[in-house]
Amino acid sequence: MLKFIPDPHGTPVAFHSLDGGVQARVLVVCDHASAAIPAGLGDLGLDDVARNSHVAWDIGAARVAVLLAEALGCPAVLSGVSRLVIDCNRQPGDPSSIPATSCCIRVPGNEGVDEAEADARARDWFWPYHTEIGDRVAHLWRGGTAPALVAIHSFTPCIDGQMPRPWHVGVLWNRDPRMAAPVLAALRARGDLVVGDNQPYSGREINYTLDTHAGVVGLPNVSFEIRQDLLADEAGCRRWAKILVEALGGVLADDGLYRAEVY
Repeated sequence: MLKFIPDPHGTPVAFHSLDGGVQARVLVVCDHASAAIPAGLGDLGLDDVARNSHVAWDIGAARVAVLLAEALGCPAVLSGVSRLVIDCNRQPGDPSSIPATSCCIRVPGNEGVDEAEADARARDWFWPYHTEIGDRVAHLWRGGTAPALVAIHSFTPCIDGQMPRPWHVGVLWNRDPRMAAPVLAALRARGDLVVGDNQPYSGREINYTLDTHAGVVGLPNVSFEIRQDLLADEAGCRRWAKILVEALGGVLADDGLYRAEVY
């Protein structure tokens, strides 16, 4: 497998993809893997601090996604542009898809975006990413087994000046508990983690990618939110990739998981 280390500030592309082994039954996705902004959009009116912060991307998530995919021997698809260009985990047209304000920070370059510009951003960045996910799912499924999807995100230790968030990791899910329930149990059984069930966000509210590519057709799926201060360096990312591999081990080893079952 390609030993890919994503450059969050490199040349924007619609997506990065990694190939898995021939026996792969899992796809890893990362919606907010990059902070890159196309040259034509300038800096969107933001300073360097904002463009390197959670406002622009999920810090550490891309590296964990790559390490997880490599450990599982499975393919991965990672977004290639900042969520400020267009959020790949939102329905196009939703006001939060191209946010004029994010985490209480104005995004001047997104103020007054007209329909033509919004459509162009979706055409250039959003739809190619989701088409690649769909193609990867189709390839795995044509192999004869309904694949499982795993999404990787990260969250800030606190938000908008509120109390610190206590969770080390959150397990997000919507209707299908087949992966979430055993993974929650495995993470909590460690005894050294504060684990959120649909916290700090809920998979029942913000789950576009997994709902679209997995939930609607009954594929097993789960999303992880890891606190960003725990992903501040390579050692932290490797530690969390290992934790997720261990938590997923039992459920992914169960052949009964790989079937389409709409909840």
